[in-house]
Amino acid sequence: MGPHYLHRILSAQGIAVIGASERPEAVGGRVLQNLSEMGYPGTLYPVNPRHKKVMGRACVASVADIERAPDLAVVATPAETVPEIVRQCGEAGVAGVIVMSAGFAETGDRGARLQTEMIEVARETGVRIIGPNCLGLIRPSQRINATFSRNTAEHGHLALVSQSGAICTAILDWAEGQGVGFSLVASLGAAADVDFGDVLDFLAMDPETRSILLYVEGIHRARGFMSGLRAAARMKPVIVIKAGRYAEGSRAAMSHTGAMVGADDVFDAALDRAGAVRARTVSQLFSAARMLSSGTRVRGNRLAIITNAGGPGVMATDRAVELDVALAELDADTTSRLDATLPAHWSHGNPVDVLGDADDARYRSALEACLADAGVDGVLTMLTPQAMTKPEAAAAAVIEVAETSRKPLLACWMGGRQVEAARDALTRAGVPHFPTPEASVEAFGYLAAYRRNQRLLLQVPGPLSDRSPADVQGARMIIEGALAEGRHTLGSLEAKAVLAAFRIPVSHTIQARTAAEAVVAASTLGYPLAMKIASPDITHKSDVDGVRLNITGADTVRATFLDMVRSAGEARPEARIEGVTLERMYRSHYGRELMVGALRDPVFGPVISFGSGGISVEVMQDRAVALPPLNETIIRNMIRRTRVARLLQKFRHMPPVDEEALEKVLLRLSEMVCELPQIVELDINPLIVDEQGLAAVDARIAVELPPADADPYAHMAIHPYPSSLVSRWHLADGTPLTIRPIRPEDARIEQSFVRGLSEQSRYFRFMQAMHELTPEMLVRFTQIDYDREMALIAVMEDERGGELQVAVARYTANPDRRSCEFALVVADDWQGRGIGTHLMQALMQVARSRGLTLMEGEVLAGNSGMLGLARSLGFSTRTLPGATDVVWVGKQL
Repeated sequence: MGPHYLHRILSAQGIAVIGASERPEAVGGRVLQNLSEMGYPGTLYPVNPRHKKVMGRACVASVADIERAPDLAVVATPAETVPEIVRQCGEAGVAGVIVMSAGFAETGDRGARLQTEMIEVARETGVRIIGPNCLGLIRPSQRINATFSRNTAEHGHLALVSQSGAICTAILDWAEGQGVGFSLVASLGAAADVDFGDVLDFLAMDPETRSILLYVEGIHRARGFMSGLRAAARMKPVIVIKAGRYAEGSRAAMSHTGAMVGADDVFDAALDRAGAVRARTVSQLFSAARMLSSGTRVRGNRLAIITNAGGPGVMATDRAVELDVALAELDADTTSRLDATLPAHWSHGNPVDVLGDADDARYRSALEACLADAGVDGVLTMLTPQAMTKPEAAAAAVIEVAETSRKPLLACWMGGRQVEAARDALTRAGVPHFPTPEASVEAFGYLAAYRRNQRLLLQVPGPLSDRSPADVQGARMIIEGALAEGRHTLGSLEAKAVLAAFRIPVSHTIQARTAAEAVVAASTLGYPLAMKIASPDITHKSDVDGVRLNITGADTVRATFLDMVRSAGEARPEARIEGVTLERMYRSHYGRELMVGALRDPVFGPVISFGSGGISVEVMQDRAVALPPLNETIIRNMIRRTRVARLLQKFRHMPPVDEEALEKVLLRLSEMVCELPQIVELDINPLIVDEQGLAAVDARIAVELPPADADPYAHMAIHPYPSSLVSRWHLADGTPLTIRPIRPEDARIEQSFVRGLSEQSRYFRFMQAMHELTPEMLVRFTQIDYDREMALIAVMEDERGGELQVAVARYTANPDRRSCEFALVVADDWQGRGIGTHLMQALMQVARSRGLTLMEGEVLAGNSGMLGLARSLGFSTRTLPGATDVVWVGKQL
């Protein structure tokens, strides 16, 4: 895979400062001075038509006057000049432009037009833009400080990416003297072009970066953000803080789901889906920065606390409970070791209170005992300055033990002047330390949460038990019919028909426009009945006394119809009353009322909601949300996060509900919002579930025309399973094969496929000796990002009715998003039968449809079969320089 396009910008061999000035207080002057003071080794080009020299350097009038085009240009000129400057940079061959200038979209219509013009010019000329209205970036390893900040950054392995320049300067100011270094500091400003997704793509593969901090104010392109975040968070810790946690957005609350799901819920769901961890405050971000910069990693969340005072130990324990950090249970050997070295009246538990007169030897022995305990994943050691305390000596003991420990060791030296020297020593030694017990536990909690998230991502869903296809076309026709009539809310019958099209069980419903029709419907359905007002303008029927239950007898049906229509008309005279709907009462002795729903978030698209149902749903506020597409693992975790989850299990006389049926409904709901971009809001409330199954008793669906887009999944933040790529194919001997994209549920057959390959085939595919895929590789190969990669597998039905995988072809888009790297392997017993050719042709067609123009790969020179297949498909070949055993193959698509 070729280098990311940001690599050239972040290792620029030449930098032009456009708007350079002799005045160090001017933006252009400050940038030039920062680059000089950082010791930038490349060539600096001041650009300003009003100067011949700037800060002793020759100055040119424009980028076009530079003999050798720089890789990077920094623009600090008025907004109205920027589009033309960007054009000049692009035509000169500049790779990237940092636009520090303000006055763009944030200032109104005129600025927005300037920003649009700037981006259009950048697209035409191939230059990438960071900004506008940004602080710039620092790449310490390259000695690049292309910012107008008065701070600099030491070299380290922590990346900071922020939309806010002020946050960058605050963290840089704090980091000076704290021993915190950075691999990259990037202020994205308005992020009109290069945004979080692009930078995360780069950082995921950046060998200098081990951990990432993000400060987010808003997401412009959710698909790219999620794609980059998922790639980065799978490989290294990513901790995110988002401004505006309580903003509800401008969306109208049309139904239960709309009223309950806020933008912050959705952002949390996005981070959960990616495996990233969220910080809530800037002080927590500082704690995270210190912890991540130390390079510390954890294997679990069991924390031991050592303290010389009881109060701080209690405070740390309270915060651990709040953050779901487990207090380690010390084993008998550890307790014996502590008994041998601590005073008789030590706490005999965790927290380990070494008492107020503890010296450095007591701290050392307690640390060594706790760290040796197999049930301890990390240790927090705390000190408060007391009459007999020697903070520096105790810190020296911590430092000495930390040098030989493979487990994380954190320190909290509370106080001010008396502990200052000790804190300085901890900083110099690279031991993460914090001023308060709460901040210490939070810092450990971030790494523990990241580890927990990664374990969740490694869980593999089981094979789907229900693969019956949904009637997508039928559901689409119902929705399009309503939209053609100018309606944006489906009627009750229409909503249930859409659910039924996706195999969601619904209660049988009949609509009656007159009292006489209601009596006929009642005799058809049978008693007892539920009657509900039918109106496209009334969202909550109970608000107008529009739900009547347990109705028996024709006379009662007639009277109820008339009373409901009258009372609804009086309560909502402007509403269109279309009669009532009747349905047989759903009888369940052990039924639980749930609500499942979907909402269109303005940033992340469809969101699935699950929680308690019934008329008190808003009061209970018991729900969890997740971004589709869902699988069984995500669904189970979502259900587990709700209070109602406990009611789904066996308790008292109540048997456990049919959880498999509930999971199927959520899977079907996920499929529905993926395939039907017209749906903007959906409620199933109540969904009654018991030990025998479930039924959607009431449903409401709001729809609107989606924007025209060639991508049927443009409304999704995460590209769903591309079912349109499933096809059937027969070998020459008539053997039927299914060619389809791989699914997360295919982990078992993928592992069996790799195990069944010959040693030579595995070596040709992976270019190393291996027997089977590791859990991490298995997840990586089956839980793919369909937006940037594709894996097509060929499967056939085995003798037990399951599937046998016989081949796989996959590509991954390169960072330029114009080319991709491919791989192909066919099971040994199935080679030579045309499967590889067919799969590669299908894969090339998918890549071509996604706008990719080049497919390339590396093949071992001894793999004559793969090289012959590549040549037969029109791939050109060449030997890679310095690698005679590897052949590059490539084809223009």
